[in-house]
Amino acid sequence: MASDVVVAKKRRVTAAALPARPRDAEKTKASILKAARDEFCEEGFKGARVDAIADRAKANKRLLYHYFGNKEALYEAVLLDSSTEIRRGERELRISQYDPVEAVDRIIRFTFRHFLANPWFPRLLSVENLQNARFVRKIRNVDEIRSPIVGELQEIVKRGHELGIFRTDVDPMQLYISIISLCYFYVSNMQTLSVVFGKDLSQFALIQDREAQAVQMVLDYLRTKRA
Repeated sequence: MASDVVVAKKRRVTAAALPARPRDAEKTKASILKAARDEFCEEGFKGARVDAIADRAKANKRLLYHYFGNKEALYEAVLLDSSTEIRRGERELRISQYDPVEAVDRIIRFTFRHFLANPWFPRLLSVENLQNARFVRKIRNVDEIRSPIVGELQEIVKRGHELGIFRTDVDPMQLYISIISLCYFYVSNMQTLSVVFGKDLSQFALIQDREAQAVQMVLDYLRTKRA
């Protein structure tokens, strides 16, 4: 009987010495990912610190290493998570159900609004470009970060041509890069452009104008007959 009491006490002491386990592992992982994303966007890859990420997430640093490994692995997880998020949104568009003009319109507006709603995304892309895309190259399942929009644009342009409203000499990859560029630059350079032009480009009316112009520019290009 006495030995049972001793064993029970030892168990209580041992349990007290161990760090408390999080009740929700997925929630903790998500908090760490968000904190890491913010740290990498603000400090860059080289400037980011694991201690700072743990503090931001209010998580035990040992848990961070347990879930993600080291700093590089955590950064790769952030890249994959952010890319998966936008690709999921693209798939949910289901643009094949719309006529060619509306389909293109929806792709552009989705892309522009995603950048606006997630200003960290352009910053994260800039961070990875400074690394010469060395971490993106390490992602094993490239299909998870590859946009489905390129293939869908190919079909949209084909349907538009069959209807006599779109030109034929359109490279879907180049078209998508143009769409991204029209949306990306405004958001990623909003602060500096606001100073240069003496206007607050974050104003809703100016954002609407920019979105509408991006749509019009792409559609005008697609409707232009080849010389």
